[in-house]
Amino acid sequence: MRFEFATATRILFGPGRLREVAPFARTMGNRALVVTGRTAGRVEPLTCALRAGGISHLAFAVAGEPTTDLVREGAQRAREAACDLVIAFGGGSVMDTGKAIAALLTNQGELLDYLEVIRSPTGSVAKVSRARPGHCPGLGHSPGIWPRVKTWRWPAC
Repeated sequence: MRFEFATATRILFGPGRLREVAPFARTMGNRALVVTGRTAGRVEPLTCALRAGGISHLAFAVAGEPTTDLVREGAQRAREAACDLVIAFGGGSVMDTGKAIAALLTNQGELLDYLEVIRSPTGSVAKVSRARPGHCPGLGHSPGIWPRVKTWRWPAC
């Protein structure tokens, strides 16, 4: 099966689609922050394709649910490395982290300026609610544009 789904993020899925990432990424920049899961080897085919396509990159690993501190750290590393695009390659936590980093990199202010806290019975989760979708460049498979980012847990009652 092959398909392409284009919305605020672009989704490329299916055999052979990885080779299309570098040409698409080149339309957005020259240096990528590549947000990955904890297993670095899984992203090697992507980083090889980026190198072959002339896109330099910096890897940023995500080991679990994204937190505000993790997103700030990713954005800071991207700024320090002069990354001009974000590519998220992995599961839901990776996608959410990549989207939040991209939102923070492309908008003024602090991360908490863009978060809306949603309380659940098990704790509190925040989502980006005011970042403008047109200003969140990135690649990934998650069609939603609002990442979930943990801020803190409410004490048990």
